[in-house]
Amino acid sequence: MPDTARPHTPPPAPLPDGLSQVALWTAAAHAAEHGRPAPYVSDPWAADFLHAAGAPGGPPGDGPLQRLLPDWAVVRTRFYDEHLLTAARSGCRQVVLLGAGLDTRAFRLDWPTGVHVFEVEDPALLSFKDHVLDWAPPSCGRRTAVGADPRGPWGEELLAAGLDPRRPTAWLCETLLYHLQPAQVESIVSTMTGLSAPGSTFGAECVNAQTASSSFVAPFLDALSTTGIAWHWQLADPERWWSECGWEARAADLFTLPYVVQRLAPYLPLLGEAAAKCVFLTTGTLREPK
Repeated sequence: MPDTARPHTPPPAPLPDGLSQVALWTAAAHAAEHGRPAPYVSDPWAADFLHAAGAPGGPPGDGPLQRLLPDWAVVRTRFYDEHLLTAARSGCRQVVLLGAGLDTRAFRLDWPTGVHVFEVEDPALLSFKDHVLDWAPPSCGRRTAVGADPRGPWGEELLAAGLDPRRPTAWLCETLLYHLQPAQVESIVSTMTGLSAPGSTFGAECVNAQTASSSFVAPFLDALSTTGIAWHWQLADPERWWSECGWEARAADLFTLPYVVQRLAPYLPLLGEAAAKCVFLTTGTLREPK
């Protein structure tokens, strides 16, 4: 009788330094969420990423913001899951995840027919991720891993991987941008805009510059600095900033979303106005040329 056991595979390569820590923190939040009776995010690979990395997951410190972050990560993921699916159903059959990290949207979302998901990420992180995914079939029509530093430049690599700039694209920079210097962000958004056709959309979490020094946020940023990670890019008016880059943008009013209210209700005693608005979940569409 032939041996049908899977061949032995070597352990994955170590994760690259830096933003991969943020990817692991998000994976930890997803792993905990996946075990809930009715999860907002169902990610069966999240626990496998943590096991393979040998990392406990979780940001430094023990302040109120750190305690809220796992649930916030789940809410943010749910928000951008819905945003991307809406964009895809509206005609954006190309989806680009910039700084994809350990994102598994290409595998776990119910995509419409013909969606091509591109994941732009450090080659070492993609190698680790693909090892853990172990040839799992994507739920989208096609998934392409683009091995390039998401901090740029990556435009030529993305085009070589098959992105068609004549077709609408849904871009997502979920947690990438605010870890970068402003000049890097401007370069990334300029490239993104130049590769976008009419009908393209974007999503990006943006840090509120007016609350970064608040008593709710500042202790977390101090703890975060011990990891070598910082929130460099901050905005006071995200809608204006994105408009100047060619996009019609809006920051979501999160407490009009029932799942946000339900999940964050236990934290409401901690959330003053500044804390509740310390980040913006921003989305938008490419402005039509005049």
